Amino acid sequence: MVLLFLFTLLPNLNANLNTRYVMKFCLRFGIFLFSVLMYGQKTYLHCGTILDVESGKMLKEKTLVISGDKIMAIEDGYSAAGDSDTTIDLRNKTVLPGFIDMHVHLEGESNPSRYLERFTKNDVDVAFQSTVYAKRTLLAGFTTVRDLGGSGVNIALKKAINKGVVIGPRIFTAGKAIGTTGGHADPTNGMRKELMGDPGPKEGVVNSPEDAKKAVRQRYKNGADVIKITATGGVMSVAKNGQNPQFTEEEIRAIVETANDYGMLTAAHAHGDEGMRRAIKAGIKTIEHGTLMKAPTMDLMIQYNTYLVPTISAGKAAAKMADIPGFLPPIVAKKAKEIGPISEKNFEKAYKKGVPIAFGTDAGVSPHGENGKEFGYMVTAGMPALKAIQSATVTNADLLGMADDIGQLKEGFIADIVAVEKDPIKDIKTLENVVFVMKEGKVYKE
Repeated sequence: MVLLFLFTLLPNLNANLNTRYVMKFCLRFGIFLFSVLMYGQKTYLHCGTILDVESGKMLKEKTLVISGDKIMAIEDGYSAAGDSDTTIDLRNKTVLPGFIDMHVHLEGESNPSRYLERFTKNDVDVAFQSTVYAKRTLLAGFTTVRDLGGSGVNIALKKAINKGVVIGPRIFTAGKAIGTTGGHADPTNGMRKELMGDPGPKEGVVNSPEDAKKAVRQRYKNGADVIKITATGGVMSVAKNGQNPQFTEEEIRAIVETANDYGMLTAAHAHGDEGMRRAIKAGIKTIEHGTLMKAPTMDLMIQYNTYLVPTISAGKAAAKMADIPGFLPPIVAKKAKEIGPISEKNFEKAYKKGVPIAFGTDAGVSPHGENGKEFGYMVTAGMPALKAIQSATVTNADLLGMADDIGQLKEGFIADIVAVEKDPIKDIKTLENVVFVMKEGKVYKE
């Protein structure tokens, strides 16, 4: 900063003290002060304990020095800040990198009127609603999410957050999910025939490899970051089968190859076993839910290095909703009672067999802001606490292609930082009550 200041003065050192010089001096000194304010101020986080999520070590009495949106340094002890800097006391807290949820739906949330709202809400209504859920998610400690399907409002939400217009997590979005005619992502399911029409690739409904390619390219054109397909029937859609395969392997392969050409990560909603097998063989990277997965399919996931995103939270939420009279349409409630309770048990089998696991909740089916409960469900099902935390940090960062930017607390990484009251290795439920949230160097919860 001193060098910058001297540089502003050098051209005028020998000039007479006249009006022109004074104007130049004031202008350049103003630029200098602006630079100091913008780049010179730092934030010092005095951390009692930092969980190194990669090694599992607890690092005691450290200072995280934040400059702009990056972690500039990690220093031993509690470093003294400068006069213009900010110090935040987290000496009685455990500090971790911001969490990453690989499966959310920020446009809505389960309620008894949800199926009617398709006909009563405009895009602007959905947009305003989504901002509430986005903020709730960020304040729960989830600084990055993958939104796996909505009307397309989620793309606008992502842009608004990136511009600082709306408070929320960093979003990687699929825009509108891709399904087949009458399949889980057909937006006209359950409508009367005059409203059904015949949606196609533009609306995310495909029935051939050529349709599939066009649908991917349309998602890219719309501004999506990832591709999500519904490889099998689903629980929450107004259709009778929640597990049948709904794509041919050739259609899925066309989707994956096109998505790879455009640098887009692929995900497949899947409850039934056959649909999962087709998706895995065709190259899909993450299987969402995996509820009725059989042992041979688990072996296939290990062979192809395909990740399971278990979304235990959604299974539990769906089962609860099914027990409330009138909350779900009868055709949906029946599937929720059958499939919902199985998710935790099948996750336990998959984890013990060695299937790669990525953290995801399906928030929107379960309440937004309660994403942290998934950690407890995973641990109850047999996953060690550290492994569960790693699935929501280093694993998901790697899947998103951001392993050198997020998911860890390291020098040069983006300053996505959270803090909790207790040691999460000993008490995983502490992650349900995040008390400090910083995203990109800005404090949102303290």
